[in-house]
Amino acid sequence: MLASRPSASPSADLQLIFTESTLFIDLLHNSGSPVTHTAGASGPGSSGGTPHVMRKLRSLTLVAVALVASIAVSALAVAGPAAAQSKKAAPVTLRLGYFPNVTHASALVGVGAGIFTKTLGTGTDLQLKTFNSGTEALQAFQAGALDASYIGPSPTITAWTQLNKGVKIISGAASGGAFLVVNKSINSAADLKGKAVASPQLGNTQDVALRVWLKKQGLSTDTTGGGDVAIRPQDNATTLNAFKAGEIAGAWVPEPWATRLVTEGGGKILVNEADLWPGGRYVTTQLVVTTSFLKAHPDTVKKLVQAQVAANKYIQTNPFDAQTYVSQGIQQITGKPISGDLVIASFKNITFTDDPIPTSLVKNNKDAKSVGLPSADSLKGIYDLTYLNQALKADGQAAIKLPKL
Repeated sequence: MLASRPSASPSADLQLIFTESTLFIDLLHNSGSPVTHTAGASGPGSSGGTPHVMRKLRSLTLVAVALVASIAVSALAVAGPAAAQSKKAAPVTLRLGYFPNVTHASALVGVGAGIFTKTLGTGTDLQLKTFNSGTEALQAFQAGALDASYIGPSPTITAWTQLNKGVKIISGAASGGAFLVVNKSINSAADLKGKAVASPQLGNTQDVALRVWLKKQGLSTDTTGGGDVAIRPQDNATTLNAFKAGEIAGAWVPEPWATRLVTEGGGKILVNEADLWPGGRYVTTQLVVTTSFLKAHPDTVKKLVQAQVAANKYIQTNPFDAQTYVSQGIQQITGKPISGDLVIASFKNITFTDDPIPTSLVKNNKDAKSVGLPSADSLKGIYDLTYLNQALKADGQAAIKLPKL
């Protein structure tokens, strides 16, 4: 019989089976010819053997062959899964960007509540990247250091243009939450003439909104800080300190910085950007992926969109826990605590929606062009909402329809 031995590997086991089975067959052949062969002999003692002995030998040989075949099939059945396991594909690396802003709560909650990790699964190596502005995220895209990011509309348009249509908008995330906050001596746009006002960064979403609004009020600006109102693109934390010190008259910023300028800087809201849009709806944050990553890893992108939808649903159904994750996330990224009351107040000014509100992107593109900032000749093809609409349908929500771009 075949020996029972510890298994080194499926291939080694199979080789052992065939070796020992061959020895077994040889043994059967020898046992079938017990009479010694004599040269020139004939009759019962000759090498040919009797018909009875030959039939017995053939029967035993067939049984042995059948046994070998059966064992071989079983060995291959064991080896198959093991071989497939050894060839399992390596995890897909997804480099995902977002900002420590309340307007990026979808990402902060997705990370904090473990929604991204759970939905993407073990087949994805999620690497998180954080930025202070859309311009920084754009630079990461340009350097090939980012696959997807939560980002505002203006940097998205710039990426679409500078990367030769190399990005796609795959979901919305948030609407609203941006304000022009000024010191209490400012009561109108005219009061800003000759003064300095800050924005998060040159060409970012709030920077465009500020320049367009001032232009409509008859006040000139330029990208070098000249004009009737000097615009200072700078980090939001720097803006808060400058506002407290009286170095700037105001700033057009997203949450939570708008609320901080009011509560910590003693400012007041002069413009709620929602008042400038039809129905108060405009895209503040959306989820963007590179075209190359989308083509190479569609299943990963599909899961990312599913995670985004799940994160926004979590925000809507568990607002207190969501606010806690946002507060903790911002503190972990910036190293500075943010009060729960500030996050709660900021949440009241933002609508977390998966709708990227495409009509507002079209207007934003025209606005950027009107103030001499980068814009796209065409936005046709910038959206791919296939996976978003699939996720919304699965959740019982209406699909997003695209306007003519």
